[in-house]
Amino acid sequence: MKIVPNRVLIILVVFLMQGTAVFAAPGPPPPSSTPPPPGLPLDGGIFLFALFSMCFGIYKLHKIKNIKNASN
Repeated sequence: MKIVPNRVLIILVVFLMQGTAVFAAPGPPPPSSTPPPPGLPLDGGIFLFALFSMCFGIYKLHKIKNIKNASN
């Protein structure tokens, strides 16, 4: 049996290409960080919103009352 140089070269290239596949593998995932904080608290501005709403309602009622008094 005669060894053909082309077959030796092909076999050698196939075995050497296996090593490059190992180096081409992706790296490990980054370490997990702390979980994000939960959403914003709902009670932070509710008091101010309620106060603003009451003031705006009083203003509108006062304005409607003045318009009715002015038309009479």
